[in-house]
Amino acid sequence: MFQKIFGKPKQETNALATIDKLNETLEMLEKKERVLLKKVAAEVEKAKEYTRAKNKRAAIQCLKRKRLYEQQVEQLGNFQLRIHDQMILLEGAKATTETVDALRTGAAAMKAMQKATNIDDVDKTMDEINEQTENMKQIQEALSAPIGAAADFDEDELEAELEELEGAELEEQLLQPATTAPATVPYVPAGKQPTRPAPQKTTPEEDELAALQAEMAL
Repeated sequence: MFQKIFGKPKQETNALATIDKLNETLEMLEKKERVLLKKVAAEVEKAKEYTRAKNKRAAIQCLKRKRLYEQQVEQLGNFQLRIHDQMILLEGAKATTETVDALRTGAAAMKAMQKATNIDDVDKTMDEINEQTENMKQIQEALSAPIGAAADFDEDELEAELEELEGAELEEQLLQPATTAPATVPYVPAGKQPTRPAPQKTTPEEDELAALQAEMAL
């Protein structure tokens, strides 16, 4: 168990150390390559000088050394290519390992959560909630129920009595005489008095007729 727990960090450390070592080797090879390229350029310059000096034998020796240096440069290039390939493989393997570890950790966490909340616990919790809800409902119904003398009242009888009262009130309203609307008083603006009709003037004949009718009445 402890080997499983402490083995992964050690493996990760080894992978990182290997990549670092490869980087160091790659830098060393690149330095050697730069040195050899300088030597190649130097041999070419020497060969040119010997050629101008008509020293053919020395010029050929310079070209031979140049070829040897170029072979070493090519060999170093192959070494660098192999190291690059190895680093890419290690980095890919490291990424794969980290991904698998992350997935494994996630799966373990999911399993732990499912274990902590299994279906039996959920069903039990829901049953308890339903039971408490039903108990609370019964308590509320008990508190709202009438007690004492009010508990003996018949709801149907009370409804019938209420209907009788409503019918009697309606009948009383129908039997009341209709009230006449009050006479409307014409509106008279302030400061103005209603004008009275002027008395009509009578003729002498009408005056005599009126006096005759008064005597006959006596």
